[in-house]
Amino acid sequence: MIGARLRELWSFREVLANLVRRELKVKYAASFLGAVWSLLNPVVFLAVFSFVVRVLGPHVPDFPVFLLSGLLAWNFFSSSVQLGTRAVVDNASLVKKVAFPREILPLASIGVGLVDLGLQTAVLVAFIAVSGHGLGAAALVLYPVSFVALLAFTTAVTFWASSANVRYRDVQHFVGLGLVVWFWVTPIVYPAALVRDQLSPALWNLYLTNPMTAIVSGFQRALYGSPSRDGADVLPDVSLVWVLGLAGAAALVSMVLLYGAWRLFFRLSGDFAEEL
Repeated sequence: MIGARLRELWSFREVLANLVRRELKVKYAASFLGAVWSLLNPVVFLAVFSFVVRVLGPHVPDFPVFLLSGLLAWNFFSSSVQLGTRAVVDNASLVKKVAFPREILPLASIGVGLVDLGLQTAVLVAFIAVSGHGLGAAALVLYPVSFVALLAFTTAVTFWASSANVRYRDVQHFVGLGLVVWFWVTPIVYPAALVRDQLSPALWNLYLTNPMTAIVSGFQRALYGSPSRDGADVLPDVSLVWVLGLAGAAALVSMVLLYGAWRLFFRLSGDFAEEL
């Protein structure tokens, strides 16, 4: 089933590319700055949270690199899931009139997220090049594994949310609220080392079951680098092998979730036209 379905999706690759282009045009329609808005997103986050951390929170050495490392993964996940949740509903007329693999609709949302991820990565790389801080030796190993885990997990959640939202429109509101909570239970704006120090070993292990924690930790170790800076513990002081194992486990779990979510999407997609 998987091989045949992948071949069918590949045969519709031009349709997928056109949908991605259309979504990008809609996103930046009548916009003077266009794609620059995607670059401004991490810059605004950086300015706001840098101020908050400096005034209210603990000092994190090289905080801009630390923050953007986690935001890269989170922004891709959040934007793709939010856009993908409404992908089928927003294209109801297309679903009713044209025969094509319905997976293309949420996958187009993933494609838009990948474009934004590329632009925002350019912001971080430029900042690292100017500041000279970041990009540890682990990047070549950790980043690809963490990226695969991020892509698989995001696609799995998007498949589930987009198919469920066709039948239960409350899902889109649930996803919006859930992402707000999810953001704050993921170590993006605060050091994961601080969380580990505050939790018991059992609760810390429970905290690590959040796939986005494993994925963000992989991005941070790859792009931020050393667990400690200027004598301050920012990332958990664990070996590279441990972080790689955590990211690898997240990738494997995400692949299993993707398979299950894909099967669910395929099973429900036969009723999309009627329910829309």
